[in-house]
Amino acid sequence: MDREALDRELLEAHANCDQEALVRLYTIAADERELAQDTDAACFYLTHAFVFALESGHPEASNLNKRLADYGRAHRLEF
Repeated sequence: MDREALDRELLEAHANCDQEALVRLYTIAADERELAQDTDAACFYLTHAFVFALESGHPEASNLNKRLADYGRAHRLEF
């Protein structure tokens, strides 16, 4: 997804309080930053995805937590 489209979709998801979309879009942003080998940015986006997943009870929360823990950016939690 191109950066401008992703930014637009993120802003729209925030405006609509669409936590499902926020988890998905922040995860996409993290994946793109991982591919670019920008770990700090990837973890920034993963953290946002993780927080929204926790708030909404999203099933992806455990996987997002694992990814952050693998980078040493979070403790592994039990779900």
